Amino acid sequence: MRVSQCLVLCLFVTATACSKSKPAPEADEPPAAAAPAPAASSGPNVAKAKEIFVQRCVACHGSTGHGDGPASATLDPKPRKFADPAWQKEVSDEYLEKIVKFGGAGVGKSAAMPSNPDLTDPQVIAGLRVVIRNFNTTN
Repeated sequence: MRVSQCLVLCLFVTATACSKSKPAPEADEPPAAAAPAPAASSGPNVAKAKEIFVQRCVACHGSTGHGDGPASATLDPKPRKFADPAWQKEVSDEYLEKIVKFGGAGVGKSAAMPSNPDLTDPQVIAGLRVVIRNFNTTN
């Protein structure tokens, strides 16, 4: 019986201590500032995009964007050379983001360029566009 009374008392003390509200800040204490939003949510997520580019794109497009990745030798047509300044001028950012998401077949090009339906974060898709644009040798 004594153990159960002690247990009840401990539970009561714990519950009471945990349910106490935080005292109001003193008048001379400034209110806590809100935490800033993560930078990645406001613009392209280039860091994540670089990871994805290495995992999914380098095999065909190459690490320098010249369309010379190890898998490119067997492809016909050859992968796009992202470093080509003339091509960079011809394509819009919207087109780049569309082909990243829907693949070659989604824009009337080669179906060898796969779609990426799992890329649902617009900041990551925008980040991949930035990665592709950074291959432009005339920047």
